[in-house]
Amino acid sequence: MRKAALLMLFIMVIWFVISFVTNLIGPLMPTIISDFHLSLAMAGFLPFSFFLAYGLISIPAGALVEARGPRTTLLAAFALNLAGCLAISLYPVYAVVIAGLFVIGLGMAMLQVVINPLMRATGGEAHFAFFAVMAQLVFGLASYVSPLIYSALMQRPGAATQPLVWVQFYWAFVVVYVILIAVTASLRIPSLSLTESERAGSVATYRQLLGERTAQLFFLGIIAYVGTEQSLADWMSQFLSTYHHFSPTREGAHAVGMFWGLMSLGCLLGMVLLRLLDAKLVLAVFTALAIGCVGLALFGPAEVALLAFPASGFFLSVMWSIIFSLALNSVSAHHGAFSGILCTGILGGAVVPLLVGMLGDRIGLRLAMLTVFGTLGFILSIAWWARPLIRNETVGVLELFSLRRQGNAHE
Repeated sequence: MRKAALLMLFIMVIWFVISFVTNLIGPLMPTIISDFHLSLAMAGFLPFSFFLAYGLISIPAGALVEARGPRTTLLAAFALNLAGCLAISLYPVYAVVIAGLFVIGLGMAMLQVVINPLMRATGGEAHFAFFAVMAQLVFGLASYVSPLIYSALMQRPGAATQPLVWVQFYWAFVVVYVILIAVTASLRIPSLSLTESERAGSVATYRQLLGERTAQLFFLGIIAYVGTEQSLADWMSQFLSTYHHFSPTREGAHAVGMFWGLMSLGCLLGMVLLRLLDAKLVLAVFTALAIGCVGLALFGPAEVALLAFPASGFFLSVMWSIIFSLALNSVSAHHGAFSGILCTGILGGAVVPLLVGMLGDRIGLRLAMLTVFGTLGFILSIAWWARPLIRNETVGVLELFSLRRQGNAHE
């Protein structure tokens, strides 16, 4: 029991590190633009390189987990993370940062593929939902504190005038990954018996799924969601600086932190609503409210924009889980292969922010961010055309609280 608790703690630390490192890119964008004198399009290649890696490695990583097990996959992922961070720390020039973020992205994608089945095996099937929620909260906490720690670093005397101060983060990450490699090598990590939804499929299976319109549409849905999320997180601080003259290291960084923090709170509300209402209705309402928040953020006055950008994160919170579950519930077989295809859609976080940056150089960042209305519009359409074979089970309000009381009594 003690060994399982120690391994679960290690898994939660991994979730924290994944989130912290990934979501540091957004608040760093304005500072890197300034340090390297980048155009918006060139800055757009920062998230592009990172999330492109997700699209390329997600399916092969699943095959690696099956073939070599979790320890080898974890060590390979941490080695890639370490190599990318070390490259950025030693040679902090634009081209190396792009390459380093790509390598870090490869490692992060591998970690996300292996960590869920490892968490299920460690905590047990019966407790997997509980630990999945805990992981989501840890992920959200790291997303929230990452920009705040960046802000604190930049507020130190003289830091704002020093170039490449942000490289200190990547030196710190080098140390973190060396420790994680050492811990992984010493921990007793169980072998995995993958469920059907966790197994990679054959080439023929992927070809079959990619030929189906339902799979294609949900793949685009994941691209739209991750593209929306990352475009807002990556360009929010730059927008607030450009149009409202807020400091990227103070108000901008805090806005990004609140964006991720409110997303975590939204997940908790979403869990309750999905017990009461049909998933398609929840998706439609939250997407409509997200569109409203983005509109206020882009065209409202400064103080409204400062609140509306983070508020949009609250309404984005349910989209990933609903789109993913609707997708899997819309096919009768090959759920593992379909999950791999959907995870490849994370490359939306590469494509859409880059598109925003390229358009921003031509028509201005405000008009370029109208792209987000297109991605949100597609997500809204899912609530109309999705036809899941299995709908989420709902209960009445009184029944929900009755179930809650029964659960507490059993505890």
